[in-house]
Amino acid sequence: MSWLTKKTISFIAVIALLAIVFVKSALTGSITVTPFELMHGLLTGTNDDVEIIKDLRFPRILIAVFAGAALSVAGALLQAVMRNPLADPGIIGVSAGASFMSILLIAVFPTLFFFVPLFAFLGGALAFLLVYSLSWKSGLDPLRMILIGIAINALFTGLSQAIGFSGGGLTQSMSQVATSTLTMKKWSDVDVIMLYGSIGIFLSFFVYKWCNYLALEDKTAKSLGVNVNLARFVIALIAVLLASVATAVAGMFAFVGLLVPHIGRTLVGNDHKVLIPFSALAGALLVLLADTLGRVLIAPNEIPASIIVAVIGGPFLIFLLRKSDRIYGN
Repeated sequence: MSWLTKKTISFIAVIALLAIVFVKSALTGSITVTPFELMHGLLTGTNDDVEIIKDLRFPRILIAVFAGAALSVAGALLQAVMRNPLADPGIIGVSAGASFMSILLIAVFPTLFFFVPLFAFLGGALAFLLVYSLSWKSGLDPLRMILIGIAINALFTGLSQAIGFSGGGLTQSMSQVATSTLTMKKWSDVDVIMLYGSIGIFLSFFVYKWCNYLALEDKTAKSLGVNVNLARFVIALIAVLLASVATAVAGMFAFVGLLVPHIGRTLVGNDHKVLIPFSALAGALLVLLADTLGRVLIAPNEIPASIIVAVIGGPFLIFLLRKSDRIYGN
């Protein structure tokens, strides 16, 4: 099977699965309707059950799709910036920094809730800058970067928990961010993640060449006319934007940005021109599937989507690492 054929089949498969899970998620839950009833109710507005699905279920479905896409693309971009297959918004502390700043804003200025995405971006950027600057010692060392990232992640997670346990409604708000249940999401949340997520994913399509060049040694990339520092800065900003808005709206998913790009490299190769759109689709599928399973497995109770992602992703990533010799780089 040629790479072209394998890429095409992979894209068709992930798009088909995403469509199937999307429809199944919309139809399944505490309220169950047929596809015909759903379509008729959406067009006419005469079915009360469909109106409930429209107001409560559709927002969480769309948020799951955009959060998965944003986190996956962010993971692919950060792995290119750091030349490290273990770089992930959750592992290196970007998501924790975004979460901390979001909770801090709610704690100190609860009336400024509208600015949560902005503060989440600032928190994610701060976390990334700390990891990047503290890891630099005559060059970037992948192991040092991951260890420092884990420390930064622990720091911001601890600060978030300290604020959350200070009492009041903050504990519940922090719990929702940390566990990513995606419950009680509103169309206003959809507007935020669709706007900023679309901007970030759109911008990522323009930096795929830089991502490919950064896989080379810095000297080699510079000899090809690439401004390596500028490329890393711009790509990192896009990745932080995507990870931060996903964390601010959907909560923390510490595994999506690590798993999906690995799957993408196995199926469609290392060219970011193909890897970025595939990661967006596969990430959307993974988070939506996790949220759907979390809603139906032990209904009427729910399992947080982040836990489902870990349960699905952990064994699958181990399988990929054992079976494939070509997951990242050459």
